[in-house]
Amino acid sequence: MSSASAASAGGTDVSKSRRAYDWIRDRITTGAFTPGYRLVLSSLAADLAMSVVPVREAIRELTAEGLVTFERHVGARVAMVDDSSYRHAMQVISVVESAATALSAAHLTPADVARARDLNEVMRSGLAHLDSRLFSGLNQEFHHTLYAKCPNPRLLEVVEAEWARLGHFRDSIFSFVPERAPASVCEHDTLIDLIEQGAPPEEIEQAVRSHRHGSLEAFLTNRHPEAVPATEGA
Repeated sequence: MSSASAASAGGTDVSKSRRAYDWIRDRITTGAFTPGYRLVLSSLAADLAMSVVPVREAIRELTAEGLVTFERHVGARVAMVDDSSYRHAMQVISVVESAATALSAAHLTPADVARARDLNEVMRSGLAHLDSRLFSGLNQEFHHTLYAKCPNPRLLEVVEAEWARLGHFRDSIFSFVPERAPASVCEHDTLIDLIEQGAPPEEIEQAVRSHRHGSLEAFLTNRHPEAVPATEGA
């Protein structure tokens, strides 16, 4: 095979691997492949109409990201929920996202604030018949709207990296603690009001930290009702 042909074939393999990665990751993050779901390479390859090779590479990449676990003689599975990993990630997020939101607040336009309020109203309208995946997606969009104008790009990178680290669990938190949703919406109202009123950055920062701590505490209480969670992010 000529060098040009080899490069072309390599490019095709990379393209297929990326397609497999995107397809599998999407099914993990949307909950179609639930925690513990066994990822059979031959079945995935058949679904994707490709060989096992690019699928194996995609699984290797997802394993490196923590979305998939691999055990000898067992194979690949969607990673189970890890309480410690979630707690540690949320502790970091409560600090960096609150700081990013506080810095972003002064740069938000009336349209940005209106967008955040509209998103929160959509969340409120869905409380009676909660769709946890939809609610989680709207929740992420709400917070992203408020911290996206942060003038510190390094801080934004850390926020996005920590959310990415949570992988599929980021999108399923309200399926574990649906009772947290109404309180979350009310806390959003308070946060929007603070931003509209031009509250001091430190007050906005504390509001976001308290909000994130509330979600973490609700999750830990749900997972371990016999234990009282220690205060995080105070």
